[in-house]
Amino acid sequence: MTFSLWRRKDPATPESGAPAGAAAGAPTVAAPPAPMPAVTETKPTDDQIDCFGMTHQGKVRKTNQDHFLICSLHRQMMLHGTSLTDLGALPVGRERMAFLAMVADGVGSGARGGEASRHAVEWLTRYVAEAMQAYYVTDATAEGFVQALSEAAYRAHASMQDLQRADSDLEGMATTLTMLLFVWPWVNVLQVGDSRYYRYENGELTQVTRDQTMAAALVEQGVFSPEEAGRTRWANVLSSSLGGKQTEPVVSRLPSNLSVVHLLCSDGLTKHVSDERIRERLANLTSARQACEALIEDALEGGGSDNITVVVGRATPRPAA
Repeated sequence: MTFSLWRRKDPATPESGAPAGAAAGAPTVAAPPAPMPAVTETKPTDDQIDCFGMTHQGKVRKTNQDHFLICSLHRQMMLHGTSLTDLGALPVGRERMAFLAMVADGVGSGARGGEASRHAVEWLTRYVAEAMQAYYVTDATAEGFVQALSEAAYRAHASMQDLQRADSDLEGMATTLTMLLFVWPWVNVLQVGDSRYYRYENGELTQVTRDQTMAAALVEQGVFSPEEAGRTRWANVLSSSLGGKQTEPVVSRLPSNLSVVHLLCSDGLTKHVSDERIRERLANLTSARQACEALIEDALEGGGSDNITVVVGRATPRPAA
């Protein structure tokens, strides 16, 4: 098995953009449907996938503690010899098993936050690459596959805690992690912390993940309204993280289709850009790169108080025969 990797880091600071105010509030969590979706669409080819990611330091932070990753995982057939003259009937080449995207927002002073997010992204990527090889020959939609992603998060959490015990300079390191693993026609979502996954479809934007913060918990308990909670100090206090005091990974599985636009982001985007503005940007995108650039521009124009990371992905129409 092989995997292909794309990285986009430290774009130039955009010069213009429309300001947008962030709407602090409790997320609308989409409950993943239980039944197996009817597969009426063909899995998109590699050429149809339009996915791009960007991260920016912002206007205030001295370093960028965010990390992201986008990659496709392939099962490769290598032909070493044959007497056949027509190889078109053979599955020679690379068959895409899955597509992976993730965003991590590090927490901790100095280099701790950046080290935490880097470690989480690298650790989960290695784990998924190994796990996909095994699940390729079984059932990638089985409940055990979802459990494997949850186990991966717990193991990454334990690994980061081991690092802190071994090196006192790393004490206090932690990170959020929002990850999408596409195994057609499913998208498997792993959520820890307050980075977010949005889906845009048929003119509507839905926040799929729930923020794991003290503010979100207090809103659910009726202590604060969403607007009040967004203005309190609890808005930036994580109730779950990788490497922190506790972790509560949430794994969900949703059907996908060729019309969905997927967005991953750190809270550096949503602090300054409203859901309505995000919806407008995705509704009018011309490419994944253009959408990423526009959203980061909006966040900078709105204040840029934190590191900003955005990943956008979609399937483009199949070329006419």
